[in-house]
Amino acid sequence: TAIRALLLCLCLGLPAGGQPFLRLRPSPSDNLPVKDIVEHPDPEYDPKEQDLDERTLRKKLGSHFDPGFMAVAVPGPANASGAAAAAGRGRAALPAELRRLELGPPRGPRLRLGKKARRKVLQWLWAHTHCPVFYAWKDLGVRFWPRYIKEGNCLAEKSCSLPEGMFCKPVKSVTKTFLRWHCQGWSSQKYCTWIPVQYPLISECKCSC
Repeated sequence: TAIRALLLCLCLGLPAGGQPFLRLRPSPSDNLPVKDIVEHPDPEYDPKEQDLDERTLRKKLGSHFDPGFMAVAVPGPANASGAAAAAGRGRAALPAELRRLELGPPRGPRLRLGKKARRKVLQWLWAHTHCPVFYAWKDLGVRFWPRYIKEGNCLAEKSCSLPEGMFCKPVKSVTKTFLRWHCQGWSSQKYCTWIPVQYPLISECKCSC
């Protein structure tokens, strides 16, 4: 199923006789993870020290603050469930659809194997076709709060099917709410404030065409 998610996109507007200013505009897309956002380089559009009070911002974000996927300070290595899954998926419980799999050629006789041998074959198949989500911390920059997000990716460097031809692709996503420093106007006329924005994250990968 295609993912319909709101991505964060930036565009530059140029008012007559003024300086460029930033607008934040949601745009639907099927492409995850979210691509890096190109920010206006002028530090005048950055929040000042008094705008970054953690207590105030936590209160503003409220129950949307999710320490499992966002961090205020530089986090340690991501809790890479994908890496753990990749290392131990051969020993993990096999999914029901794989346990029901009939081994053998499509139009030939069923392959008869002992219980232990069958499990080893199925574990081998699972190890080569499973698509875990690999997580890594990403710095969104000072204009987001919290500025660090744990983003998921699907490993698509090699085929996940036998025979080859299919690859791990995102099939599900979740949305996390962050605060975005948003400025309107330009020069001394501009007005800036924190606004809530939704950021989509890959939550499940699947082997597909």
